[in-house]
Amino acid sequence: MRLKGKIAIVTGAGQGIGEATALKFSGEGATVVACDLNEDAVNKTVAACKEAGADAIGFSLDVADRPAVDEMVAQTLSRYKRIDALVNNAGITRDARLEKMSSEQFDAVIDINLKGVFNVAQAVVGTMIAQGGGVILNASSVVGVYGNYGQTNYAAAKFGVIGFTKTWCRELGPKGIRVNAVAPGFIQTPMLSSVPDAVLDKMCEQVPLRRLGRPEEIANIYAFLASDEASYINGAVIEASGGLTL
Repeated sequence: MRLKGKIAIVTGAGQGIGEATALKFSGEGATVVACDLNEDAVNKTVAACKEAGADAIGFSLDVADRPAVDEMVAQTLSRYKRIDALVNNAGITRDARLEKMSSEQFDAVIDINLKGVFNVAQAVVGTMIAQGGGVILNASSVVGVYGNYGQTNYAAAKFGVIGFTKTWCRELGPKGIRVNAVAPGFIQTPMLSSVPDAVLDKMCEQVPLRRLGRPEEIANIYAFLASDEASYINGAVIEASGGLTL
């Protein structure tokens, strides 16, 4: 088990990629601290981790709420004494074209997808420095690299996450902390549940593999990056898109 004995925080763990990551980490021997705004969803994830034989706890958490983030980290440290990995996965969409996007739509995505990543990373980094190591993994997107129609706010946040990743790599690498990002393409998650089948078919046609990705496929990348097998990977942005951008 690649993550045996590791304490890992996963945000946005109530569904989709975050849920799959929590379960994958559990299967690899990690203790999982699952966080999600949806309390029922995070409780379901925690129950699944425990059913798989892992230790897990859950927090109903808005990553944009810094005092709540600090309290989650404090409770985690009180219980487990260390934090080995953070997967900054929590994210939302509020899509609209530039001329139609409201300030509320813009701010909501920036607060969760960008400021939230900053909040949780800053809350754990002191502990990782003190213990001499750790791994921070950030969820970007191919949209953060190439842009996308109707996603000014999402593209800005995900591009910003790449900037975080490369900056923190330089700052924290000398302290034994690795920081990497994953940039998924089209992944079959609840975020796509409202997309019509005809649109999903067109999305698949753009991917050389001719299908959407599965949450488990992204979770596998996070598990690798969190493990000692990735000990010399730092500051990377790993695209997982089935070849979408070629």
